[in-house]
Amino acid sequence: MYSIDLVRYIIKNYPNPEELSKARINKIMYLIDWKSAIENEKQITNIKWIFNHYGPYVGEIEEIINIDYRLKIEKGRNIFGNEKNIIRLIEDKNFNSPTEEEKVIIDFVIEKTRKFYWNKFIELVYSTYPIISQEKGSSLNLIELAREYKSIKNKV
Repeated sequence: MYSIDLVRYIIKNYPNPEELSKARINKIMYLIDWKSAIENEKQITNIKWIFNHYGPYVGEIEEIINIDYRLKIEKGRNIFGNEKNIIRLIEDKNFNSPTEEEKVIIDFVIEKTRKFYWNKFIELVYSTYPIISQEKGSSLNLIELAREYKSIKNKV
């Protein structure tokens, strides 16, 4: 699935669209790829995830949003009054839909994260095996890390 199609699916199906900042969408996409790596030994997107200063984050998601006329980044405010960039769907045309297998994973992640305020959401992201096991600045090979994670989990 192309990243832009996943962004669109998340926007259309996330119950709290005002919370869909660039950072939140980025991390939701990471959680989707991580869940898919664990369940199916493949990512849903082709993103090469990096563990940067803000956890798993890649600039390419913002880049694809900026160049796609069907999406828009708008300035908004969080509950504390701080500025945030919210992703909006402007035109819902010519997107690819996820497969049924992908939908199960995407919908699972949306359901699990939708009630979390930012701090709880970030706790979840930062508690994932790729983040707790790797150093900042490293590339996150989610498929290999999922295999490693399952191997460790099975020994316990």
